[in-house]
Amino acid sequence: MRFILFFIAIATISRAQNITIKGKAHASHIGKEIVLSDFTDYINYNRIKESADTIDKDGYFELKLQSKITRPVMISIRNLTGKLYVQPNFVYGIYFPAEDSTANHQEGTETTVDISVYGKDSTELNALIIDFNSQYNQLFSKSEGYLSPSKMNALLDTFVIATKKIYSQIKNPYFKNYLEYSFANFYSSTSRSKTFLYNQFIDKKPIQYSNYEYMQFFNAYFKGYLKAYASKKNGGGIYNSINAFADYRDLKNQLKEDKSINNDTIHELLILKGLIDFYYSPDFDKQQVHSVIEQLYRETIYPAHKSIAFTMLQTINQLQPGAPAPDFVANDKAGVKVNLSNYKGKYIYLNFFSSESEISQKEMQKIIDLRKKFNDKIVFISVCLDDSVKSYKTYLKTNPKQDWIILHQAANSTAKQNYNIKTLSGFFFINPQMQLAQSPALMPSEGIEYKFNALFKPRKKNTIPGVR
Repeated sequence: MRFILFFIAIATISRAQNITIKGKAHASHIGKEIVLSDFTDYINYNRIKESADTIDKDGYFELKLQSKITRPVMISIRNLTGKLYVQPNFVYGIYFPAEDSTANHQEGTETTVDISVYGKDSTELNALIIDFNSQYNQLFSKSEGYLSPSKMNALLDTFVIATKKIYSQIKNPYFKNYLEYSFANFYSSTSRSKTFLYNQFIDKKPIQYSNYEYMQFFNAYFKGYLKAYASKKNGGGIYNSINAFADYRDLKNQLKEDKSINNDTIHELLILKGLIDFYYSPDFDKQQVHSVIEQLYRETIYPAHKSIAFTMLQTINQLQPGAPAPDFVANDKAGVKVNLSNYKGKYIYLNFFSSESEISQKEMQKIIDLRKKFNDKIVFISVCLDDSVKSYKTYLKTNPKQDWIILHQAANSTAKQNYNIKTLSGFFFINPQMQLAQSPALMPSEGIEYKFNALFKPRKKNTIPGVR
């Protein structure tokens, strides 16, 4: 049994990992994988897996993280996710609760849970944030009836003054910033004027790329900015800058016409935000948008923007039809590691499933007939997403007709991560060159058989005399 610290303590600085999270989970999570993840940045919001552990028979686990800054991290067990604010050189003791059985959970969606921090005092960051949010919630719970925007703003003004007084002795710089941009988000939701919000919280202030609350406000304030600007009389050239010329410099010059924002750094960040939206818009050519992002990546003088652009390009290129199929290692029922790349040179129909998902189980049943028909032409590979090896093996025993390659995602496997699986199922069709022919591929119930028929349909011999 592992020993867990039920208190917060400053840890000895480590060269390897300077944040440790020792935790206990509810008994319902025993044997499951618990994952600590973070975001690449607060424009793309791509999650990256930082640490993972399997919850032992007594409910204990340990996660580690290296970070130079204070930030929120996400701790997840399957679709249950809680947020924890962590500071460099700290050890945390936490409790991960059971799933709320009374809540209505839709399959494949993420459910928020409240993580408890053991032994925290009133000045610990998580405790301060909980206390502040509790006061804010009470502010409006006491109000009766409809509140006009002007009354809400007046109420918020009073709350801001009182709150700053309450926490005046708190020295934690992250918490001070948390307050500031929580107020900004509150005001933006009460129809406070855009000019007030810009002058108060953005203008002549540094962009806090790594601060979650600041970037939440920034993204909300500038939501849809580039598209809205393109629809204006003086912004119409944006469509030509992208679709006709794929010219980043021309696009940047277009935004300089907006005199309401006299900041080149913000202009460029807004271009980045807009481009990723434009990539998925039918009004813009994907290849042209891709080219503009590449130009920005090469030419920007801002390291944060270069990193964001690089992540965008990775996101766009990954799992697109024609892109290389990501390799991974997973275990078979004997515990032997199997590489997907072992099957290079053959067509592969890859799918992910869970024994707890009725939808993915129905699709697995339909693969039985597909395999009978195309077994000599396609390798069928399924990856079980169950946390428990026992449930995976039980599933195999109770479904003997599913006798193709069915693997189990082991604790350290990257299969789910590499294929960006967010729900309990997913399908991909891979060609013999290990490229994604269909991504995502049609499920059996959606008619993937017709794709297979078209691909492997035998050519009829020409019977017209004199014609080969």
